[in-house]
Amino acid sequence: MTRRYLLSIDSGGIRGIIPAIALMKLENTTGKLTRDIFSFVAGTSTGAIVAAAIAAGVPASRILDFYVNRTRDIFNQNPFRFVKLILFGYMYSTKQLRDLIAEALGPAQAWTLNDSPIDIFLSAKRISDGMPWYFVRDNPRNAGCTGRLGLVDCTTASAAAPTFFQPWRIAESSTHPPCEPVGTLVDGALGVTGNPVYQACIEAFEYTPDFNPTETVTVSLGTGKFKNRKEPTWIGGWLEWILAELLESPGEQQTELTWRHYPEMTFYRIDTELKEDISIDDFRRIERVVEYGEQLAATIDWEAILAGAKAPFRIDGTNTLWEQYKVPLS
Repeated sequence: MTRRYLLSIDSGGIRGIIPAIALMKLENTTGKLTRDIFSFVAGTSTGAIVAAAIAAGVPASRILDFYVNRTRDIFNQNPFRFVKLILFGYMYSTKQLRDLIAEALGPAQAWTLNDSPIDIFLSAKRISDGMPWYFVRDNPRNAGCTGRLGLVDCTTASAAAPTFFQPWRIAESSTHPPCEPVGTLVDGALGVTGNPVYQACIEAFEYTPDFNPTETVTVSLGTGKFKNRKEPTWIGGWLEWILAELLESPGEQQTELTWRHYPEMTFYRIDTELKEDISIDDFRRIERVVEYGEQLAATIDWEAILAGAKAPFRIDGTNTLWEQYKVPLS
């Protein structure tokens, strides 16, 4: 049997460091770029940035360097950001985010999705009607409406988390009849695809040629979960709690749905528990996030995973709940 490999990466802001470190171990283990192993990559928000970089052939070490050294350029901790939030509804510049994504992608910043040498799936949500947009390469089995869109624009739209960034508009001229205009978009994690593995599997197995669940190894990489939030005591606390739940709570539900829908697939969910709540924009905690990533990576047996073996993190019907397969770290 010829195996194919699908990789999905969660949302999580600066916690994209965690999957980046996991992929560094993969590349050090195999001597190959992640793109040369996984022929389908999916991501939402920070996961979209990592997925786009993988498709562009950026080594995981450079992806990690981007997070460690450039995120402070995105998340300016000027106290006036809260005034900006009240007046305009967002704190950080989406244009600056786009420019840094383009820099990270290098020559691939000029690509459309169709230029990607591997299949790619990036999710975003349209503001006007809440419609989810799944950005993929065009092929004979799908609608053929997103492949001509720019890789950088699609990635930026997926990463535009509400209240953190201004929504991102993809110009109507980027689409073509009979496809409808894309419009103004925000983070695809909002509500459902904070963990995009289920939607990615649907796209791969139902709408992408040459993918079959019985011949696919799927790896879903998380960005760390904090499970001990305090009860909010004022309106600001409740709004923060609601946004965090909208962006992150579907994560393990998507793992469960994926396994139930495709039990014949070889499936691994790799994530870890955070001992403290690390906001998606708190670059001052980067060193701590790196610690989480390194400790998690030390527990991953990539050779066993690529072989489809029974190994830690494999979902097989007896360990699909978070408490049963998490890896507690110090």
